[in-house]
Amino acid sequence: MSELSLAYIFNHQQLLVDQNLQLPKVEKLASDLLFTHNEQVIARDLLSEEAIPEGLQLVPIRQLISNWSKEQFLQASRAVQLLEWRRNHKFCSHCGHATEVHSSEYAMVCPSCGYHQYPRVNPCIITIITKGDDEVLLAKSIHNKTNMYGLIAGFVEVGETLEEAVQREALEEVGIKLKNIQYMSSQPWPFPSNLMIAFRAEYESGEISLQEDEIADAQFFKFDQLPEIPFKGSIAHAMITQVTQAK
Repeated sequence: MSELSLAYIFNHQQLLVDQNLQLPKVEKLASDLLFTHNEQVIARDLLSEEAIPEGLQLVPIRQLISNWSKEQFLQASRAVQLLEWRRNHKFCSHCGHATEVHSSEYAMVCPSCGYHQYPRVNPCIITIITKGDDEVLLAKSIHNKTNMYGLIAGFVEVGETLEEAVQREALEEVGIKLKNIQYMSSQPWPFPSNLMIAFRAEYESGEISLQEDEIADAQFFKFDQLPEIPFKGSIAHAMITQVTQAK
C-alpha cells in the first residue's frame, strides 16, 4: 500500500472532513494537485458519482473559518482556488486547444501554441469608515437574508489605484466622501478567488444615499451599540473588532 497523503477533497465550496473537522488521508492519484507543506498534502475534486466514505462529511468552507486556525484555512483557501482555476482553464484562451498541467509550477500549458495560463486573483478593497471617535459605518447588503451588517467593499477596476477604489466604492454605495485612507491588512478569500485588501478611512462629507441595487441599509453605529457583524475569521470581523475595541 502506498503512503497516504493528507487531502483537501472538495465538492465545489464544500470540503470533506471527519466528525472532528479534520482532513482525511488517502492514496495519491496522478491527477491530484500536490502541495509542499511539511508533509505530502494533496487537493482534488470529489467526483459526483463518488460516495462519501463512512465517517466523513461535506462541510461548507465558510463554516470552517471560525473552527480552524488561520494557517489551516489559508491552506484550504489556496487549494480550492487552484482547483477552481485548473477546472476553468482546460482549454487555451488563445487557440482553443486542450491544455496540460505544467510539471513543476502552477500553470496550464497549451501544447499547440505554447501559451501559459496562470492562476489569477481578483483584488477587492474593503473599508472600515469611522466618524468622530466613536461611530462606524456599517451596511447591509440586499443579498443578505440575515440582520448582519458589514463593511463597504468592491472589486478594483482596471487602471484604478487601491485608494481610488476605496473612494469610488464609498461614493457609489453610500454617497459619502472619505479622507485619511490607510492600509490595514489583507486576506485571501476563496469565494471564488479574491484578495481582500483592508483599509481604514474617515468620513469627510456627504449624506448617506444608498445604491439600492446593492445596499439595503447603511448607517453610523456607536462603537458600543453594534448590530450583528460578520463572523469571526473574516477580515471584516477583524477590522470591526480592531477599530471599535481599540484602547
